[in-house]
Amino acid sequence: MHERPKGYTYTKAEKIYISHWKNGRWDEGRLDSNDQLTISGLSTSLHYGQECFEGLKAYRTKENKIQLFRVEDNAKRFQMSCAHMVMPTVSVERFVEAVKMVVKANEAFIPPYGFKDSLYIRPFMIGVGDNLGLRSAPEFIFAIIVSPVGSYFNGEVKPVDLVVSAFDRAAPHGTGHVKVGGNYAASLLAQTKARKDGFADCIFLDPLTHTKIEEVGAANFFGITKDKKYITPKSPSILNSITNRSLKYLAVHHLGLDVIEGDIYIDQLDHLEEAGACGTAAVITPIGTITHQENRHVFPASQQMGEYTKKLYDLLTGIQFGDIEDPMGWVTVL
Repeated sequence: MHERPKGYTYTKAEKIYISHWKNGRWDEGRLDSNDQLTISGLSTSLHYGQECFEGLKAYRTKENKIQLFRVEDNAKRFQMSCAHMVMPTVSVERFVEAVKMVVKANEAFIPPYGFKDSLYIRPFMIGVGDNLGLRSAPEFIFAIIVSPVGSYFNGEVKPVDLVVSAFDRAAPHGTGHVKVGGNYAASLLAQTKARKDGFADCIFLDPLTHTKIEEVGAANFFGITKDKKYITPKSPSILNSITNRSLKYLAVHHLGLDVIEGDIYIDQLDHLEEAGACGTAAVITPIGTITHQENRHVFPASQQMGEYTKKLYDLLTGIQFGDIEDPMGWVTVL
C-alpha cells in the first residue's frame, strides 16, 4: 500500500472470497483474483432485492499486527439478515474464517498505522439463478470484497451539517432493522438532494409520526445531553449498529455515563450538548447543525468535536488500532 486511500472510493485488492450455495448446501469456498461476478439476468437479487450485506474493517496496529473488530457480531447480524430475506445462513465460524482468509490474502492493501485508514470488508449474499416469479432464489452467492478506505466524510473529523429528509428510509415493521440493500436504495434520493443543497447527509425521522430522529443516512444517531447522558434512538426500524453497541458500553463502563435508548424529538434538541453519527463507515462523525424545514438547530459543540464525543472516538479507535487494551474480547488478532 503506497498511497493513502481517498475517502470511500473502491480500490481493487488482490483477492476476493466467493462461495456458492446450490442443491441445498454450500461449496467449500475459495479465493479468486476476479472481482467481477457473472449471474443470470433473472436473479432475484436484481429483480426482487433478495440480498444482504455487512461492513467491517481490518486495522493495522503500531506493532504492524492486523486486527478485526467484533467480527463475530457481524457474523450474527448477517445470519439475521439472511434469515429475514429467506436466504441460507452462513455459520459464525465459516463467516469469521472467510473474513480472515480474504484479509490475510490482501494484507498488502491494509493501510499503515497512523492515519486512521483501514481495510474495509464487505461480505454479502445475493440470490442468483433463473427465477421469473416472486420466490426465493434457487442458488446463492456469498462473497467478500475488500478495499482500503479513509474517512467516510471527506477531510478531517469535524462537525458536519445535516438536513432532515421528507422521505422515509423504511416502513414500520419492515426491513429497517436488517442490513439489506433496499434500505439504502430508499436513502439515495434523500442523500443526493441533501448533498446538492450543501449538506453532508440527511436525517430520517420515524416513518409513523415524522417527529422523532431515527437514523443519519446510513448511520445511527446519538447525542450527549447537557446533564451528561448518552442518548440514542430506539426503534424497530433502526439497524442495530455494532459501533453504537460499542459506544454504549464504553459510555457506561469507561466514562461513567448513563445510557438512554428512547425518543429524540426533532423539535426538542435543546437538551443535547453534542450530537453525532456512528457506524463502521462513519466511525464517529460529530454533527454541528440540523436543519428541519426552515429551522436550523446549532449544537453547542458545533465547531469542533465535543468533549465526550472525542473521548468516545479516542476510546473506540484506540481499541480498534491496538493502542488501548481490549478487555471486552472485541478484537481478533490475525
